[in-house]
Amino acid sequence: MNRRALLALFGLSGGAWLTRRAFAQAPAGCVVRPQQTEGPYFVDERLNRGDIRSEPATGIVKPGAPLEIVFRVSDGSGGRCVPLGNATVDVWHCDAQGAYSDVRDSANDTQGQRFLRGYQLTDAAGIARFTTIYPGWYEGRAVHVHFKIRTAPIAGRGREFTSQLYFDEALTEQVHAQTPYVRRGRRVPNERDGLFRRGGRDLVLAVAKAAAGYTGTFDIALAD
Repeated sequence: MNRRALLALFGLSGGAWLTRRAFAQAPAGCVVRPQQTEGPYFVDERLNRGDIRSEPATGIVKPGAPLEIVFRVSDGSGGRCVPLGNATVDVWHCDAQGAYSDVRDSANDTQGQRFLRGYQLTDAAGIARFTTIYPGWYEGRAVHVHFKIRTAPIAGRGREFTSQLYFDEALTEQVHAQTPYVRRGRRVPNERDGLFRRGGRDLVLAVAKAAAGYTGTFDIALAD
């Protein structure tokens, strides 16, 4: 089995250390995560902003429980484990009623709108922060947030990693019992979501209560 396959295996099975050498030297947050599909709703808006709650054309903020997501990205290539600066982190997810912006599907037509979308560049410490709302849900899927990490091309090529964040069931029950989520009714739990069952336990965002809503930090290492 080659190194890439080993990393993928470790990422699907739990907190994955990059290499035996990295096990002794790396910070605890340097873990490989499983990739998952970007789904049908990714739109490369090139919208550089940390607060993604509003619709840029109107300034109207989507209602929902405030949520800060902090990505802490590391470079694990070549057995290293160092902060990855200047990486593009895209985030997108549905609103409290299950609608994505700038798409048309059987339930909604939001073409031209760009709420709950945006990207940030990681700083020298590998950190990118987003202010958003706790996501709602739509038919067939558990509550989740999409993200994509892209690096600038080096020696002719860059790296791209796409996956999803999930949430603790008890927390979701608590948040979704509040306005504006409550009128949506019953949702799909994590364990009944086919994508969650393929590596989702390693993609659960650890969320804590904050002064204004909730906050969570997600550690992820990109490897060759």
